[in-house]
Amino acid sequence: MNILELLNWLNIVPETQQAIIQLGIKIGIFIVFVLLSVILGRGTPSLISLLVRQFAPKNFTTIYENLLVPLGRLFRVAGSLILIRLSLNFLQEYQGLFKFLQFFIDLAVIISIAWLTSRLFRQFVLVYGIDLINKLGREVDELILVLETAANIIIGFIAAVAFAQSQQINLVGLLASLGIGGLAIAFAAQKTLEQLLGTVVLYLDRPYLPGEYIRLASGLFGRVESIGLRSTKIRTAAKGTLMIIPNSTMADLDIENVSRGRKVMVLLYLNFNRQLNQQELALIEQVVKQSTNALFGIDPGSTLVTLVDSKNNLASRARITFFILGSSENSLQLRKRLLELANEKISKKLKSYQIEFTLEEPTIYVDSPITI
Repeated sequence: MNILELLNWLNIVPETQQAIIQLGIKIGIFIVFVLLSVILGRGTPSLISLLVRQFAPKNFTTIYENLLVPLGRLFRVAGSLILIRLSLNFLQEYQGLFKFLQFFIDLAVIISIAWLTSRLFRQFVLVYGIDLINKLGREVDELILVLETAANIIIGFIAAVAFAQSQQINLVGLLASLGIGGLAIAFAAQKTLEQLLGTVVLYLDRPYLPGEYIRLASGLFGRVESIGLRSTKIRTAAKGTLMIIPNSTMADLDIENVSRGRKVMVLLYLNFNRQLNQQELALIEQVVKQSTNALFGIDPGSTLVTLVDSKNNLASRARITFFILGSSENSLQLRKRLLELANEKISKKLKSYQIEFTLEEPTIYVDSPITI
């Protein structure tokens, strides 16, 4: 039984049959264009690369390779979703179906672009931000991570406004009405709102997660069982009892997250073309410590320079050991970048003392968790 026979069997009038057939054709065309969008979207990085090489200045090619190439997967996703959104215009005459699909596709497009922008900003900070701040004569510290968080908040706000505009939502009127209603609710449920606000702060700042061990200023040490809408449940290490603390209280406490105590041991090898004496070794150790002690996140007391056995008796080989401290992958990546800059500074200083060497690649990073 074909489609026309089925429609006749359902006693559908010819005009409606024609409309259903046209809708089916339109949906079929839309599905074909969706598949084409996915295929073409996978070539978005290649298209960007071609445009850069053809029209952009030569200096921009290096910027492209440092910033855009590592984010190729995100470009593919964003490119595919944008093409799918353009394909949706084939269904524009069917307003009900069009608006239903538009909501989800627009949401996906805006999220993908916001995520891509966030990762692009982070990549810029890691590659160029640290060098730029050093050239300005400023110290690089956790301020960069704070700046990255602020940028993500701004990107998220812009994304929310863009989505509201795409759905023709009067965001200003909505915020005004929520403000008036919020005042009335605040007086009626001040304590409850304070606890919910504490929950929001904990989820945004994420000082701890379920399963991690934390220590409070009061001396309480235990494992986080769960983070609820109103309170945090901590299983104490000594008694095994469950402590329930309001999130508003936890947001104001000094919290030591023991589980996130991490350090990365860095091994850097320098090969010298002659034997070093003790005086030269002491000079190298002094240069290394002067170049790294001021760096934020590098443990100054653990930096060590030692001579190791060399394959050639006429040459020397030195091993420099650093320890990078950090609580998250972002901070560790930032500090690794700082260490790369310190390596350049060490090279320049040693060459100024007429000490020639070659730097062995790659630098070795060894994860070393901090014991409780």
